[in-house]
Parts: sequence; C-alpha cells; structure tokens
Amino acid sequence: MRISPVTAAAIAFLAAQPPLAGQPPAADRTEATPLAIVGATIIDGNGGPPLADGTLLIEGNRITAVGPRASVEVPDGFHVIDGAGRYVTPGFIDTNVHLSLYSGHETLVRYQDRNAALTLEAAQMQLKHGFTTVRDSYGSLLPLMEVRDAIARGDTVGPRMLVAGNIVGWGGPWSVSFSVIRQQGLTLFQEQFNDFITQGSGEEWMEMEPEELRVAVNEYLDLGPDFIKYGGTGHFSNPVMIGFSPEAQRVMVEETHRRGLIAETHSTSPEGLWMSVRAGLDLIQHPEVLTKEMPDALVAEIVERGIVCSMLANTITGEAWERHLERRASAAEGSGDEGESRRREGLAKTSAELRAERRAEGEGMEIRRTNAEKLIAGGCVTTIGTDNYLGAAPEFRREKKLENQSFGLGSVIATEGLVELGMTPMEAITAVTRNGAIASGMLDELGTLEAGKYADVLVLGASPLEDIGNIRALEVVIRDGRIVDRDALPYERIFSTPGSGHAWE
Repeated sequence: MRISPVTAAAIAFLAAQPPLAGQPPAADRTEATPLAIVGATIIDGNGGPPLADGTLLIEGNRITAVGPRASVEVPDGFHVIDGAGRYVTPGFIDTNVHLSLYSGHETLVRYQDRNAALTLEAAQMQLKHGFTTVRDSYGSLLPLMEVRDAIARGDTVGPRMLVAGNIVGWGGPWSVSFSVIRQQGLTLFQEQFNDFITQGSGEEWMEMEPEELRVAVNEYLDLGPDFIKYGGTGHFSNPVMIGFSPEAQRVMVEETHRRGLIAETHSTSPEGLWMSVRAGLDLIQHPEVLTKEMPDALVAEIVERGIVCSMLANTITGEAWERHLERRASAAEGSGDEGESRRREGLAKTSAELRAERRAEGEGMEIRRTNAEKLIAGGCVTTIGTDNYLGAAPEFRREKKLENQSFGLGSVIATEGLVELGMTPMEAITAVTRNGAIASGMLDELGTLEAGKYADVLVLGASPLEDIGNIRALEVVIRDGRIVDRDALPYERIFSTPGSGHAWE
C-alpha cells in the first residue's frame, strides 16, 4: 500500500515520542477483580423506569448480569459494593471536548513539548467527574492518538477516547477558516503549527474536485482518527462562509461511512446547516449555534433523519445564562449614555454598529438557547458536547477560566443544563449515556447497563432523578471493569489546580 507523505510523517512523529508520563499504580494494571454492586437503584440508560434493589455483575471489562437482587446470584470471589441507598448509571459521555493544545502563541511555544501530557491531564479530569468516554472533535491529532492509544493499552488511566484531529477543510489556528486570520506575515512557528494541526487536511480541501477529495479523505483517515468532522461553514459568524459544496459534503460523508465511521459537521448558518444535513451526516456539533432562529422545517428534518444534536448546554444555562441576563439588564439601563446623547442628529447607524449593539445585548446567546429548546422539544436525539478546552496556560491568563468549560466540571454543568432547557432528569441521563454512545457509533458496546457491554459504571450517593444536580454526588467510577482511584487523578497537574479537585486556572 502506498503511504502518503503525511502518513509517513505521522508514523515518524509517534515513533519518536518518549513513553507517556503518568503510569497507573501496579494494582490498576493487574487483572480486574470481579465486581458486584448489590441493592442499588439501577438507571440503565435506556430511559425506562429505574430498577430498585438491583444487582449488577462485572467480570473482566464486561457487564455479565443486571437484574433484581432476588434473581441475580453473586458468585464466590466477587468484590461486593453495597448499593443500598445508592444509584447506578452507565458511565457518562461528552461528545465534543478539546483536550490538546491547539492555539495561543505563548502557550504553544512554552508547552508544545508537553502536549501529550496536558492532553492526558485533561482526559483524566473528565474521568474524575464520571465521563468514561470522550470524543475530541478538534485538536492536535498526533498527541491525541498517542494518549488515546496509551489508555487503550492500559499504559495509563483515562476515559475511552475517540479523536478527530483537525476539523477538515479548516486551516489551523492561524487561518481565515478558523480565526479569520490571513496566512500572511505569520511566523515560521505559526505556519508549521498550522500544518501540525491540519496534517494535510486544511483549506486546500475546499479547492479540490470531488474525486480528489475522496483520495484526501482516505489519506487523512489512514492516519488513524476515529471520526471525521468537517467545516460545513467557517468557524465564526458574521460573515458565515460556506465551506464545501453539497456534492463535496456528500463525498466526505460517503468516504467516512465507507470506513464505518461517524461523520459530523460544524455549520453555523441555516443555509450551511441545511446543506450538511442533506449530505447524510450522523451528528451536528452545537446545532443551536446559528446566526438566527432555526427554521421549524430544519428542526423537523434533523429529527426525521435521526441526526444526533450535540449541544453546548453548559454555555447557555446555569451561571452562564444568569450572567447574560445581568448583562442584558445593564445594557438596557445604559441605553441613554453620553455617547448616544452626543450623536449627530439624523446620522443613521451603520450595520457594524447595529451588530455590535445586538452582540452587547446577547442576541447570539438568546438565539442559541431558543434553538436548543426547539430541538429538544421537537424530539431530536440530544447529547452534550461541551467544547471543554485547554486554552491558555494559567500564567498567561488575566482571569481564571470559567468552570462551565473546565474539564469534567463543564460536562457536569452541561448535563444539568439539559434539564434547564426542557428535559426531565431521566432524559438528561439518557442523553449523556445512550445518546452519547449513539454519537460515538458504539451503542452495541456501551452507553447502557446491559449484559455483554463494556463495564463503564457510576455509583451515585443520591438520586439524580429527584435532582439532576445529584450527579455531583459521585462515589465510585468503574471504567472498563476497574474501580478508578479518583483521588489520584490527574496523575500530573500542569494546568489544573488541587484543592476542590476540579478547578482549572
């Protein structure tokens, strides 16, 4: 088989990397002890009534039995976890995180050689909060695959990772498609890092004919990503630029499906999203993030096609929404400020001024929340995709990072936010378990508590059905059949801070 130059470079990069720091304790590398959780209320992830006084058995890395305590016998040699007064759910899934370094000049220069270590730290913070599977939909593909594979081999502890690398068709952090930056006057470092992110899948894809694009998609998939995310539009709004023609989008989806993988998009205008939906894709990241309210017909088509909607619920609910309401009230109170009173009579406001006013009033936040509520009420297959991201190093920040996009805790906040957007607590749990597994293309293997599936299991000390906030009452995380030492995570703190266990500077 011909190996492309990009593939050869990736193989060389991975071969040259030192062993990943952060090894699990020796006890965690031994054969998993058979486990039994006895007497718990079991919420299996399918959305039906919970099973009171249930028993769940785990052998190796699989669930072997789930049922009423009276009908499930615990064999000799099993370690028994007393489930009385506790609630058991499948491990949670966040379908859109950004674990690796991918932007910020100062941070990249200082920490580029620690990209994999930072990726592991971020992944372990997700696991610490009960997210046993994560999908990384944009970032540094090579370090992401390094950490993914180290976890899969058992060399270190972390959530199951599915990674995409670049959002194909985008040109890296210093590009028009990603950050509205022309690739002129860049430093050599910036140009090289753009190439490191894209791995041959950058803006040049938008210039390709369909048959060229088929080849490019397969060469990128040969590198080893688990799914494809493509830029149906550019990254930002105003203006929203269409990234690929309908035919080009169909080609990318077809070639991805030919490999048995999930195809998803970032499309942030109604027209751009219509094109992506009709290309036959499987998942839309943050479908609520549009330039205007989503048409009812588009909601209906998304629902009819069964496309998964991965929502940024953490950024439009809870404290984020409360801050928006405060800003909106402040903006209304300041409408008669000195600048307005001194304005020349009869001078019409420019389109730029009007857009700035709408931004100040939080128009985008209100559109996003309205769209999220419409999609949920319409019956779309909803899950969370938080955009939890690494961002700048603590020493380069003027302010601490907000919790709602911190690793682990941001995913908890997103799950709670689904209830604020109209779901019941049971529906929210189903969203981050069963629906998350659908988004991962792994429903046959995880996402629900059923015999034969991977043993990714959470034990909670209070009922999440009475109060979704009780997902914070996390007592035990079982990942792939092993109890996780949550207190030991992350093994190496680089950007995260100790104390409460979740702060991220």
